[in-house]
Amino acid sequence: MPSPFKGRVAVVQAAPVAFDRACTVAKVRTLTLEASTRGAKLAVFPEAFVSAYPRGMTFGAVVGERTPEGRDWYRRYWESSIDVPGEACDEIAAIARDAEVYLVIGVIERDGGTLYCSVLFFAPDGEFLGKHRKLVPTASERLIWGQGDGSTMPVFDTAIGKIGAAICWENYMPLYRTSLYAKGVQLYLAPTADSREGWLASMRHIALEGRCFVLSCNQFARRRDYPPDYPGDVPNSADAVVTRGGSCIVNPLGEIIAGPVYDGEAILTADVDLGDTVRGKFDLDVAGHYARPDVFRLIVNERSGLASDGREV
Repeated sequence: MPSPFKGRVAVVQAAPVAFDRACTVAKVRTLTLEASTRGAKLAVFPEAFVSAYPRGMTFGAVVGERTPEGRDWYRRYWESSIDVPGEACDEIAAIARDAEVYLVIGVIERDGGTLYCSVLFFAPDGEFLGKHRKLVPTASERLIWGQGDGSTMPVFDTAIGKIGAAICWENYMPLYRTSLYAKGVQLYLAPTADSREGWLASMRHIALEGRCFVLSCNQFARRRDYPPDYPGDVPNSADAVVTRGGSCIVNPLGEIIAGPVYDGEAILTADVDLGDTVRGKFDLDVAGHYARPDVFRLIVNERSGLASDGREV
């Protein structure tokens, strides 16, 4: 059996060029190569990095009415999203290959006329490993993003460990977390748009609960990172902070080993030893000796669409 991975991982706290896919992908290249030069073997980007988390937007919608202006902004959002597979996806794959890192990034994925908040996974040779679509968009996000299903809930067994992701408030879904633990996740990735004080406590809890490394990644964005005509409810000053970050890395005993950072863009790195995930499970393995399958059972439906059959994990 090979020794557990020991090496450096990174989370990239930055802002995309909102509603501009090409410029955002160019920024992904610069930041990923910088993470690689710092020795990282894994680089994680925030939720909806390509190409916008539309904070403060209403898209002209109220109950019973939608405006033409709101529909046009949805069109702009759709045009700046990406097809999977597709040209932008190939460009991101090339970035992973050139940087020789595992690259995990939050994107807005389009499929027909529907948008999904997704996370894409790429290997250091540029192979597209797969994706995860957010299962339940939060609150008003449901206006613009469709729901994922059980067919995109992967944990990838890679050369640097078992990697899986939970997007933003999916981290508050106990059964989804449990499904990742049952698949042996070691590098638990949490791209998010949440920078509230309570978020850090949740990341520490998940690391303790799952006995895994948690890499949480959020955007740091100012008003100037959005288009001049952006109609969202955000401050007017170009330097005003719209999203304050809070990215961090936490070890399997819940100890913060990088971050959080709230005052600017940053690439946070930490050296990890996946042997710590096993050391942590000495006294707590919620999918093993600390589980009670005679009392509790988790049924997971991993088929696409509305199929009702599931499997027990």
